[in-house]
Amino acid sequence: MLLVRRMFLGMLAAPAIVRVSQAQDFPIQPLRLIPPYPPGGGTDTVARLLLSHLMAQLGQNIVVENRSGAGGTIGAAEVARSPKDGHTLLLDSMGHVVNATLMPNLPFDYTTAFAPISQLTWQPQMLVVPAASPHRSLAELVTAAKGRPGTLPYASSGNGSGAHLAMAAFAKMAGMEVVHVPYRGGGPAMTDLVAGNVAMAFASAAAASAHVQAGRLRALGAAGLRRISALPDLPTISELGYPGFDWDEWNGLWTVAGTPAASVAKLYAATIFALNQPDVQARMNQIGIVPLGTNPEQFGAFVVEQRERTARLIREANITLG
Repeated sequence: MLLVRRMFLGMLAAPAIVRVSQAQDFPIQPLRLIPPYPPGGGTDTVARLLLSHLMAQLGQNIVVENRSGAGGTIGAAEVARSPKDGHTLLLDSMGHVVNATLMPNLPFDYTTAFAPISQLTWQPQMLVVPAASPHRSLAELVTAAKGRPGTLPYASSGNGSGAHLAMAAFAKMAGMEVVHVPYRGGGPAMTDLVAGNVAMAFASAAAASAHVQAGRLRALGAAGLRRISALPDLPTISELGYPGFDWDEWNGLWTVAGTPAASVAKLYAATIFALNQPDVQARMNQIGIVPLGTNPEQFGAFVVEQRERTARLIREANITLG
C-alpha cells in the first residue's frame, strides 16, 4: 500500500518536474515574435531594433511575423492560441488595451490571455500634415477644421489605435469634427499621409520623425507633455493652448498566459539586455523613442490603468468600429 501511495505521489509530481525542467532549459527552439501590424510602423520598428540582441541573449533564432489586420486582433489571436511555453511573443501597442473595450466578443480575452513581460518603450506621437498642406500651424488646422466640419480626413493605424484615440481626444478638446480614415497599420497610413491623400494624422516619432526631418511632412505639435528628443524645437500641443493634452503611444511585450514564471523571467532579462545595448539606445534616441524596460508586475499594473483610461475616452467620445 505504501509503495502504491509513493507511486501515486510520484505521478502527481512528474508534471511539475517536467515544467520546471522546461523552464530551466527555455528556450528549446526558435521563437516567434509577432507585431500585429504591417512593417514600417512604430511597433515593427521596435521589434527590428531589439531582434538581434534578443537572439544573442536567448541563444535561439527569432522570426518576426507581421500578422496585421482587424486592429491588431489577428496577430494577438495567433499568440493567444499558441502553446503556453514562452516561444511565441506579442509585441503590441495601445490597441492591446483598447480592443478589450471596442471588441468584447473576440474569441480570446485580452485581459486574461497574455502574460506581461515588459513595457518596452514610450513612443511619443506628433500631429503631422503633408508638406504641401496649407495648414502651417496647429491654430490654422483647427480653424480650418471648425470652418469645414466633417470634411477634413485624418489617417490612423486602425480603429482603436493610439493615433485614433489621440485624434479623438484632440478633436473633443478643440471642438472640431474630422473624418477618421483607418488603415491596417502605421506604415500604410504614413504612405498615404506623405502622398497627401489625407489631411493629417497623429503618428509615432519612430514612424514620422525622418519624414519631418526630410521635409516630406510638417509637424504641428507633440502629443505628450514632454518635447520629442528627435525634434526638440517642436512645441507640445499642451504648450500650444491645450493644457494637459497627453496622448503618447507605447509598446509592450507579452507571451501566452500560463507560461512558466521562470521562462517569463528569462524573457524579461533578455529584454532588459536588448534595451540597454548602446546601438539600440542611440537609434531610439535618434528617432525619438524612449526605452523603458519595466518588470512584469509593473507592466501588468500599467496595462490595467491604461485599459481603464482608454475605456473612459471611448465612452466619452463615442468611439465605435463603425
